[in-house]
Amino acid sequence: MAKRLDCGGDRWLALARRSGDGPGVVFLAGFRSDMGGTKATFLDEVCARRGWAYVRFDYRGHGASPGAFEAFTIGGGLEDTLCVLQRAAPARVVLVGSSMGGWIALLAARARPQQVAGLVLIAPAPDFTERLIWRAWPEVKRRELLAQGVVLEPSDYEGPVPITRALIEDGRRHLLLEGEAIPIRVPVHILHGMRDEAVPWELSLELAARLESPHVTVELVKDGDHRLSRPEDLQRLEQALVRVRQAAAASD
Repeated sequence: MAKRLDCGGDRWLALARRSGDGPGVVFLAGFRSDMGGTKATFLDEVCARRGWAYVRFDYRGHGASPGAFEAFTIGGGLEDTLCVLQRAAPARVVLVGSSMGGWIALLAARARPQQVAGLVLIAPAPDFTERLIWRAWPEVKRRELLAQGVVLEPSDYEGPVPITRALIEDGRRHLLLEGEAIPIRVPVHILHGMRDEAVPWELSLELAARLESPHVTVELVKDGDHRLSRPEDLQRLEQALVRVRQAAAASD
């Protein structure tokens, strides 16, 4: 059952957690997703079965947490994640990030290197606001966003997605693929479907090359889509988490 996590001031998040052995597992959902999704609940079952500590939560504007979705930014999602890590997570954790959650997981690992002991990234989408939205849009749509502050983007999932000017402009403050190597040195396992129509699998290869960690595995699923939520995909996720968690525990 979800609980309320106080993050200071009037800010709070909906969160669910179970106690268990460490390193703990923290799930970071994707854009417009929440802690009730297939992968989040699957990991809850995995951690219950294996006796591992587990935390999942909703960013502001998502799921059961307060706020308007249109107010969400990458920086806001990172703030929410850091609140969870500081106030509700074990001292050592493996972050599991899906799509946009993969970008936020990378930012959180960079911000809290002493706490984040490993990463499992599922179709990670670092820099997606710039790479997959702004640069992919025609000039007329860019002008519309700058003039109106929001554009409704068609989606194959749950209806049009409001893309805000604030989301794009804030995203530029958190880009990871534009500059120097990413100073993350923990074990990383990336899962990416080669039939992903939302985030190109080549982006994961670029990410892997930029990470400073020598322990990076990229697992491409030739017939996998963006969600990677089929039973066989979930099995791959569990296996990847076991390997990264073992490596994290060994480093402790």
